[in-house]
Amino acid sequence: MKRICVYCGSKTGNRPEYLEAAKSLARAMTDRNIGLVYGGGSIGLMGQIADSVLANNGEVIGVIPRNLFKNEIAHRDLTRLITTAGMHHRKAKMTSLADGFIALPGGFGTLEELFEAITWSQLKIHSKSKPVGLLNAAGYYDQLHDFISHAVGQEFIKSRHQALYTVHCDAHALLDMMEEMICSA
Repeated sequence: MKRICVYCGSKTGNRPEYLEAAKSLARAMTDRNIGLVYGGGSIGLMGQIADSVLANNGEVIGVIPRNLFKNEIAHRDLTRLITTAGMHHRKAKMTSLADGFIALPGGFGTLEELFEAITWSQLKIHSKSKPVGLLNAAGYYDQLHDFISHAVGQEFIKSRHQALYTVHCDAHALLDMMEEMICSA
């Protein structure tokens, strides 16, 4: 993987583990010479992961819609900042630049982007060669993973589709698991 798209909050949340997870993921990515593609903001977990990758001399590409440029306080010190016409263009550009996807804690936008990445894998718009991972900081995604298991049990999601994403609380281990998904694709 040359670049990973990271979905995360424009807020930091209420636990210090969320910020530490962003820093840890940045270190794990730069240790492997993996660049960051993200939403282009300078605040919250978005700003933290960008700043941490940059501090470790890594590549950071931000992609932000023009109408969110001020709201998300666009990060001005990136390797590259791309502005798009809207959210659909943003997500398409982020997907085209990335070799995989990781979700840190976040809100509705993060969840929407995460589920789109998983759905695109399910529909074979992109395959396991673009793996999806959840960095489960402080158990943030435990209930979501449980809910997806419930949806499998209720036969709304096929059990084989639960393998379209992987979950771990350690950034290095998550990247190892994602690399394994690529090798087995």
